[in-house]
Amino acid sequence: MHGGDTGRYNLDGMSRDLLSREVDTVERVWPEISPVLCVPHTEAEYRRLVSLLDDLIDLVGEDESHPLASLMEVLGVLIEVYEDQHVPELSAT
Repeated sequence: MHGGDTGRYNLDGMSRDLLSREVDTVERVWPEISPVLCVPHTEAEYRRLVSLLDDLIDLVGEDESHPLASLMEVLGVLIEVYEDQHVPELSAT
């Protein structure tokens, strides 16, 4: 191995072939999921993510083993980042 080369495996021990297959899969499905997994830059994008998260909460509930549970977490982080940057904190009166 030379320089930054990590050989056949990345730092997490995943083979490059597996990573390549995962990237191929993401590239194929990205046009369909990119509207869902985007960093919101506008109020409309933010509202769309909040609405989607609300729908997922109704569907998934507290079931952490549900296939979409991790999507809820990702959406929550994206929404939180937007709110931190764009929504002023309410001051206690």
